[in-house]
Amino acid sequence: MSMWRGVKARRSVGTALAVVALGFSLTACGSSGEDGKEPASGAPSTAPKEETPKEEGTDGPTVPDTTTTLATINGSNGFQFVVNTAARDEGGFLTVTGSIKNTTSKQIYAPTQWSGQETQVKRTGPSLGGTTLVDKGQKKRYYVLRDTDGFPLTTTGITGVKAGESVSFYAQFPAPPEGTSEVDLQVPLMPTATIAIS
Repeated sequence: MSMWRGVKARRSVGTALAVVALGFSLTACGSSGEDGKEPASGAPSTAPKEETPKEEGTDGPTVPDTTTTLATINGSNGFQFVVNTAARDEGGFLTVTGSIKNTTSKQIYAPTQWSGQETQVKRTGPSLGGTTLVDKGQKKRYYVLRDTDGFPLTTTGITGVKAGESVSFYAQFPAPPEGTSEVDLQVPLMPTATIAIS
């Protein structure tokens, strides 16, 4: 008898929790942006660099202004980096965008060296955290910026790329001084390329 009462009590508690959860989810779904027109976005703080693409294709995000090519970097590992932009952002940042193409006839995998050697960045998973910019005039090297949780402000999660396919990338760095008009882009295991800053 007491067991049946326990089952009924658990059902009552479960029903009450379901009602509370439903009410909470309806409240959350009803939230909107400041002007009440757009729902709030759950995108992470590093997403803005992926939000600026122009809709030139239908296969997901594309990099901005792909009509310009600043550099083409061919690696011995079958990867080809095409750099399209290196633009100064407000706040003193420099964002580099482009695409990574598999130029082989089979799927190839991103080398772990692309993520860099920092323990904190390695634990965030595959990324382009090992990419650097070199300002030869100022004799300074710039590393990919990190957020407060240690995640690099660059494309993450690149593992395998199928034959002939490309994936977009971005990497954000501290901006060199205004007088610097070009920098060397260095991706681990790839040749160095000089790119112009816009």
